[in-house]
Amino acid sequence: MHERSSVADLADRLRDELDRYSPGGKLPSSRALVERFRVSPVTVSRALAQLSAEGLVVTRPGAGAFRAAPRTAGPAVGDTSWQEVALSADATTELVPRTVDASGVLVSLAAPPPGVIEFNGGYLHPSLQPERAMAAALSRAGRRPGVWARPPVDGLPELREWFARGIGGAITAAEVLITAGGQSALTTALRALAPPGAPVLVESPTYPGMLAIARAAGLRPVPVPVDRDGVKPALLADAFRATGARVFVCQPLFQNPTGAVLAPERRGEVLRIARDAGAFVVEDDFVRRLVHEDAGPLPRPLASDDPDGVVVHVCSLTKATSPSFRVSALAARGPVLERLRAIQVVDTFFVPRPLQEAALELVGSPAWPRHLRAVSTELRVRRDAMAAALRLRLPELALPHIPSGGYQLWLRLPDGTDEWALLSAALRAGVAVTPGRPYFSAEPPAAHLRLSFAAVASTAEITEGVRRLRTACAETGSTAEA
Repeated sequence: MHERSSVADLADRLRDELDRYSPGGKLPSSRALVERFRVSPVTVSRALAQLSAEGLVVTRPGAGAFRAAPRTAGPAVGDTSWQEVALSADATTELVPRTVDASGVLVSLAAPPPGVIEFNGGYLHPSLQPERAMAAALSRAGRRPGVWARPPVDGLPELREWFARGIGGAITAAEVLITAGGQSALTTALRALAPPGAPVLVESPTYPGMLAIARAAGLRPVPVPVDRDGVKPALLADAFRATGARVFVCQPLFQNPTGAVLAPERRGEVLRIARDAGAFVVEDDFVRRLVHEDAGPLPRPLASDDPDGVVVHVCSLTKATSPSFRVSALAARGPVLERLRAIQVVDTFFVPRPLQEAALELVGSPAWPRHLRAVSTELRVRRDAMAAALRLRLPELALPHIPSGGYQLWLRLPDGTDEWALLSAALRAGVAVTPGRPYFSAEPPAAHLRLSFAAVASTAEITEGVRRLRTACAETGSTAEA
């Protein structure tokens, strides 16, 4: 059984038995619990820690675990209705209300119920994460001198240098800031580059988390359509002229959700259009390390071809490691770097040094390139398995592009399909999917689904998940009866 499942199961069983003990009564020793329930000492320790956190058990080093005294009644629940007025009052004077809507993000962050296949995940399945390598890196980092000391606010110099080499071009370590994950870096970039009420150009469709960041900052996302070759330059130029925007946010490599790669002939044109508009390009290079083994050579980051400081570059280790390994980089050239640095310091001070040290240990170890090769192979296998299953069982769903990197496929649904009805039917059938609507900042041209093949356990689970999705499609009339 997986360790986390064992901990939860043991905690449940111990919780059920607490009535056998009076308050202050001693529970069996850890050794006795290990022998009785046939679990590891670590599982016992974690289960007791969980009960302690719930206030049900008190642990005393060297003495054991004891049933806690009953909780006293809490204070009466107050009346919080006044907050509705207080929280909405500012919106009456704001040009663009700063609304925080996390629904588009939570679709990918929320764990589905037990037994539901996770086609909505945005991170690698635990079996694909370099757990041993990360644990070893964290252990080695913990032994580094000064690991708990305050780090430089810009980040450890060696880590900034490593990210700078990965970006390439003329980017130096002095132009890199270490941040706590790509979401944090994007938040800093948008706050630095656009005042509340300003328009910001975004790809359409695009990552819902970025749309949420923009709206929370009081910005107005303006969509610019993409095709399989990335953003359309003529429409980008039109959007700059029509709105006066000074920021364009894009994902030139394996765009989320379409998987598009910005074509070579469009790269220079995008930079020129932005430069002529006096605008910045925020380059979210989020999955460069999740390339599939059949991809061939990758285009360089836009930032590496930008001598004039047009590009503000964001990249991260999170997607290729674990959702909890939140180490990323924000790179920029020119005066904007100081503004980015100031916002970063005010918001977070710095990224915890132990995590930065662990990142250095990880990327400098022989396990790192081995992990990237293994993930590259496995993602290609999973992508092909999902594409084949969709063609076999759901040919009615259009799959216009199969990417050679990233972790998702983007499907167009038949005209008239109700995305939310299909989402509900899919959950009833035992598969969690991501609706397309949150990826559009304006009215979508059609109904879509995004299916992730990275968060599942195996190709067999992919095949079963597509079978369940067909059942849901049949229930909602999105395809012929199975």
